[in-house]
Amino acid sequence: MELLLFALSLGLYLTSAAAFVAHITSGRVLAHRIALVALTAAFALDTVAVVLRLHSVGLGALGTFHDQLSLLAWLIVGLYLGLQWRAPLAVLGALVTPLAFLLTLSSYIVFSGADRLPAELDTAWLPAHVAPAFLGYAIFALASCVSLVYLLQERQLKAKRRGRFRLPSLETLDNLNYRCVAWGFALFTIGIVTGSLLAKAAWGTFWSWEPVQVLSVLAWLLYAVLLQARSIGWRGRRAATLTLVGFALLVVSLISLNLGLPHGRSFG
Repeated sequence: MELLLFALSLGLYLTSAAAFVAHITSGRVLAHRIALVALTAAFALDTVAVVLRLHSVGLGALGTFHDQLSLLAWLIVGLYLGLQWRAPLAVLGALVTPLAFLLTLSSYIVFSGADRLPAELDTAWLPAHVAPAFLGYAIFALASCVSLVYLLQERQLKAKRRGRFRLPSLETLDNLNYRCVAWGFALFTIGIVTGSLLAKAAWGTFWSWEPVQVLSVLAWLLYAVLLQARSIGWRGRRAATLTLVGFALLVVSLISLNLGLPHGRSFG
């Protein structure tokens, strides 16, 4: 049942992405409405799929690459839809929807069925770590999409020509990037702390120099430097570039989390 829902949401994500691109290139309001309706429907189906998966597998659902990719796509889309209520940014939807499509498609491909949660991870620290960490991942992903739009807009303005896409001002994008990075940093910090406590409870040590831990801390330090550097004028292009570099580290970290560690240690 969950796979059927994922397959349906895949089609809706693709429809939404095409409609968003049609809207920002043509300005047609109908295309924007179609994009939002398709995206909302996909999010609703994904929500049902995530709930069914948790009901059938329990917290063990958080241990598979399939479920982590699915959860990340669901969170990114949920955050974007929430943002739409405060500041509609169609161009951001044109980046978020292909990203959600790729994540959901990847989760569909690597689906591995139900997985039993290792006994040592059956602790309250597991949800206390996964929830803020993955919410932080999702917000950083949104910040990266904002950064890409910023760099595109800056390129258009420097060329002194109106591009094909209707984009927000650089100030709007820079401020949104700052707010996303600040919120993502706060949640990711909580995720790192609770992840260390989870590792201590499960394996008896706070730190084990595994790639996922090293990369996560490097990304955390980079975002910390970025937030601090803003106070001395590091904004705009440099902030957007560092945001993208930080998210690239997190993507590598997420991959190493699932492909580079022995089974049962993919939460450290």
